[in-house]
Amino acid sequence: MYNTKSKHTIRKQYSLGIKILFGLILSAFSVTTLYAQREAMYSQYMFNMLNINPAYAGNRAVSNVTLLYRHQWAGIKGAPRTASLSWDQRASESNIGYGIQIFNDRLGLENSSSIRGFYSYRIPMKNSALSMGINAGVFNYQVDYTIINTAQSSDPLLNRKINQLSPCVGLGAIYESEKFYVGFSIPDLLDTYYSESDEVVRMAPKLHYFLNAGVMIKASDALLLKPSVMIKAISGAPVQFDAGINAWINNTFGFGASYRIGDALIGMFEVQLNSNLRLGYGYDYSISEINKYNSGTHELMLRYEFNKSKDKSKVLSPRYF
Repeated sequence: MYNTKSKHTIRKQYSLGIKILFGLILSAFSVTTLYAQREAMYSQYMFNMLNINPAYAGNRAVSNVTLLYRHQWAGIKGAPRTASLSWDQRASESNIGYGIQIFNDRLGLENSSSIRGFYSYRIPMKNSALSMGINAGVFNYQVDYTIINTAQSSDPLLNRKINQLSPCVGLGAIYESEKFYVGFSIPDLLDTYYSESDEVVRMAPKLHYFLNAGVMIKASDALLLKPSVMIKAISGAPVQFDAGINAWINNTFGFGASYRIGDALIGMFEVQLNSNLRLGYGYDYSISEINKYNSGTHELMLRYEFNKSKDKSKVLSPRYF
């Protein structure tokens, strides 16, 4: 995937990756006091970054389909449920990646859906690469207030349905080598509104900014470690910070744990079922006040990669992201 390089160059690239990773950790603590946000964050983001960064389209240089389902705060009626189905690819000899994603998110009375197309362009460098990407599509927002049972049924605010379509556009970039990566993205650039009579209401959330990085450490021939961090910022809200580490054993089993400050402790497990199929599961244990009312968050990921080698030693990219 990259040009052959000397041991000195590998050490230099690896050292740079470590500095970037821990630099992000330190900067996150210095920006502001960090509390949990109510917005959902994917726990297994490091294994399918297409959900947060369009530059990831075609990153693995193979055609693949990924299904992700997240049930947040199980036990709470109307708690968030998120599902996405995506496909992306890039031929190994090409610098162009593309894909498509169908997304649905339910929260209480609200139902949000979107379909997006992805395009990325990869700029090869001597020992690394820079990828830039864009996504564009249509976003649908629905809410039905008429299903609410109230003592005063004459309230006009509770006698309406909203079904609004709007465009959506996002941008992102990823810089990577064999040993580390760092990415930045704004998945939704457009701040859209809907109007009803004389009322103008904001439909889409404020801009979300994602900054993430990871490093691959070879502990032994059988064990690979991958620490990673994610910083998520929303205008007018506290910064959210997620840091963790994953371990891969014999290119087959993966175990991981991460900590989302003020929000959750996360455990993850992944298994490469065969040369094409990969299954992942994540569990969030709430450590905020909402812990009293839910039994945790469950996240399931299933990815199928086409035209993979039957050689088990070549199942995964050496970068493991």
